[in-house]
Amino acid sequence: MTKALEARYTRDNVKAGEAQRKAQEIAFAPVIFQVSRVMLKSGVLKYLEENPDGVTMEEIAEHCALSPYAAKVLLEASLSIGTVIVKEDRFLLTKTGWFLLNDASTVADLDFNHDVNYMGLFYLDEALREGKPAGLKVFGEWPTIYEALSSLPEQVKKSWFGFDHFYSDNSFKEALELVFGKAGKPVRKLLDVGGNTGRWASRCVAYDKDVEVTIMDLPQQLEMMRKETASLEGAERIHGYGTNLLDESKRFPAEHFDAIWMSQFLDCFSEEQIVSILRRAAESMDSDTRLYIMETFWDRQKYETAALVLTLTSIYFTALANGNSKMYHSDDMARLVAEAGLEVEELHDNLGLGHSIMVCRKK
Repeated sequence: MTKALEARYTRDNVKAGEAQRKAQEIAFAPVIFQVSRVMLKSGVLKYLEENPDGVTMEEIAEHCALSPYAAKVLLEASLSIGTVIVKEDRFLLTKTGWFLLNDASTVADLDFNHDVNYMGLFYLDEALREGKPAGLKVFGEWPTIYEALSSLPEQVKKSWFGFDHFYSDNSFKEALELVFGKAGKPVRKLLDVGGNTGRWASRCVAYDKDVEVTIMDLPQQLEMMRKETASLEGAERIHGYGTNLLDESKRFPAEHFDAIWMSQFLDCFSEEQIVSILRRAAESMDSDTRLYIMETFWDRQKYETAALVLTLTSIYFTALANGNSKMYHSDDMARLVAEAGLEVEELHDNLGLGHSIMVCRKK
């Protein structure tokens, strides 16, 4: 673990009064979440930011089209939550409220948890017992969320992709330089495993005019990818290879690839499934091929807040995604890489918003 995580996770320095309050925050967490979400979505936090000298409850109610009762219960709850303070009769935004309003990662997380996770988390205990995404039933009957993506309600889909893309996109610039600029040899063919809507593939063909990218993913994901990339420059150099990687009989493409890319992909699988996927990847590799695994390993985060986000995101995988995967510790991933017949050649940290890239080669 990084020093920031070790300081927080290896000793209990909280005083009794703080611990009791924290316990009550946990007990009322759903209420805290929904009050804060409404404060954001109704425009109250924005109105407070625009008026640093403070505004009255009556002014807030009128400006944000709230009843006096609604404004009162929201503001009084927000005082206890800590997103606002009051001086005389005027309410002001706190630092916590400012981050809730302006921090892009917090906004993406909030929408993801409300639209995708909130109702499904009710079934967490069932998901833990059965090892299946029991919460996914709130949207329909699918074995995992990945088969469901193209059929989810539009707002749910928007928040899912918004969360996924926000974290990966912020690492792509540095990742491109690593794959293409520091590889030591030209990358002419790249296999993007779990390429989703083609955002990485489109960045690759824009970065290098000679590279051909093949996206290996579920057939329904490839359909979305083709729609998303059709009008982009270099789209003719993006190809699809439809397969279900949970089927252990499905092999990687027979053609030779200089690089195999897996971004925010292996966290979608259990340890046994990861070994199976990596073993099949290894079978397709030669001594010159490099496998790049980009993940947000929770133990390698510079700031503890990022580790909090990641370990709690693991619960989404449990309750809604597939019931058996998580955000991994880097040591666990290195162990799985070795079990699959590969070895970690390099490990690069602190890309974008906390990504790491494991560069692997065949043993």
